Amino acid sequence: MKDFVKMTLAVVCGIILVGILCLILGLGLLGSAVAAGSGKPALPKSGVLRIDLSKIRFSEQTQESSPFGNFDPTSLLTGSGTPSGSVIGIWDAVQALDAAAADPAVKYIYLRTDGNVSDVTALGEIRTALSRFRASGKPVITYMETPGTGSYYLASVSDKIYMTPSLGASSQFIGVGSQMFFLGDLLKRLGVNVQLIRHGKYKSAGEMYTRGSASPENREQYQRMVDSMWESIGGEIAEARGISLQELDADIEGLRLNLPQDFVDCKLVDELLDRQALQDKLATLAVVDKYKDIKWIGFADYVSAKLLPSKVRQKIAVIYADGEIIDGSGRSEVAGDRFASVIAKVAADSSVKAVVLRVNSPGGSVLASEKIKAELDRLRDSKPLVASYGSYAASGGYWISTCCDKIFSGATTLTGSIGVFGMVPDLSKVAKDIAHVGVESITSHKHGDMYGLMRPFDEDEYAYMLASIEAVYDRFTTIVSEGRDMPKDDVDAIGQGRVWTGADALGINLVDEIGTLEDAIRFAAVAAGEPDLTKWNVKGYPAPPGAMDQVLDMLGQGPDPDGALVSSIRRLTRPQVLARMDVDIRIQ
Repeated sequence: MKDFVKMTLAVVCGIILVGILCLILGLGLLGSAVAAGSGKPALPKSGVLRIDLSKIRFSEQTQESSPFGNFDPTSLLTGSGTPSGSVIGIWDAVQALDAAAADPAVKYIYLRTDGNVSDVTALGEIRTALSRFRASGKPVITYMETPGTGSYYLASVSDKIYMTPSLGASSQFIGVGSQMFFLGDLLKRLGVNVQLIRHGKYKSAGEMYTRGSASPENREQYQRMVDSMWESIGGEIAEARGISLQELDADIEGLRLNLPQDFVDCKLVDELLDRQALQDKLATLAVVDKYKDIKWIGFADYVSAKLLPSKVRQKIAVIYADGEIIDGSGRSEVAGDRFASVIAKVAADSSVKAVVLRVNSPGGSVLASEKIKAELDRLRDSKPLVASYGSYAASGGYWISTCCDKIFSGATTLTGSIGVFGMVPDLSKVAKDIAHVGVESITSHKHGDMYGLMRPFDEDEYAYMLASIEAVYDRFTTIVSEGRDMPKDDVDAIGQGRVWTGADALGINLVDEIGTLEDAIRFAAVAAGEPDLTKWNVKGYPAPPGAMDQVLDMLGQGPDPDGALVSSIRRLTRPQVLARMDVDIRIQ
């Protein structure tokens, strides 16, 4: 395995060297672009705010444009997808929409939902802000060509929804779904024996490598998760469009939402408009004679121009735990040592009066989670601490937040997964029968090669691993019991590695309230004694990497010595020999 990692890294280094040549050629242009973008964009005195989801992506924090453009090489390894255009933080987006509601220069919002790559929980927070914008008396107008479940969910908040009449438009509005892939049969044929030790019958993270199909418990939890997510977003869609959820279910179940006219007939679209008719409609709404007279305000520009640094001294800190929880101090993901240091600095800052822990993590290292939670426990002794959940707050993501004074969750957040697993592959058959490599271990003690990947565990070694897994599970249920004021047996009953949506988690006391990041920040402000948010400087920690930081990290020259790309490879190729807590769900 070590040689395999070295070989993989060598290949990657070669790829990076080629990339360096491209970067050298482009650095002059990059520097110019960064310099040119350093000022605030000029906005028209009056115009239409345009939000185009093919050009922006809503994420946890606003980021400078990547020097790699719309392509992120690490996404090939992390499975995070390819970012599209500007990355705008949810809090910044919500603040900008609230500013637009009171801004006489903004006549209305024109929303394009095609090309959406933001997850449904993030869209839910933006949808709530758009609803407040509408309440100000200004309309939200949406035009779509390829409606999907997530994109239509956001569009449904609009005053009017228009759609192309073209029969070339494709509908992907077919409900919520997820596919599970299982490599167990393939790995067995290749001679790979994956040894999985876990506590929790629903803890499914290792099943991909040990089974050819889902266990009954895994299928049960997946089915409930997708049903719960649909109940939340489907209910909001139905209410917004003045139809019943039963009608909407029947339309989707019967595949009635196919052609553009079907959406009109099913009351999901108000009118079909071709390009010219749409332009005429938009011009009329903007109170101009012709479409070309409309002054457009790009949403990314509006965010940049309106959200100036606050001069208020007293702060509400928002600590973003965004990504997999990993060991070490690197800048990629939620590195335990680094985050513990960030939390300690926030706790020591006398200008920070309250803290919101924003969790968007599927879990990860137990050791790193313990370090982060220990610092959060100390912080809570001196400041109000509130949790806000993004798309995921599961396993380690839930572990670190159980100490918070209050937990806000999205209805579609995936949380819980109170369980733990360890996984070690045995590659001895591959080495002998396929690679024809002989392996002999020379050790000082009987079990010195148990993690060498070249033989299966014996009974004592399995028991050794199991004891560690059981101890971590006991610790997990204990901290949940203490943090949520629940009997430990009750925690175990809803634990066992099971993942819950936020909507279902509310009913079993895993979270306190369904709400947005803004709701959590407002609660923190009240807890700190000043409910008026204008008197607070809401500051995010840690700061997201800048454009040049991203280049340096990729090349291993930044604070993360491995770089994001190398770190991703190492996490994917190393054996999972330590207890881990991950939720492996990827529903958007």
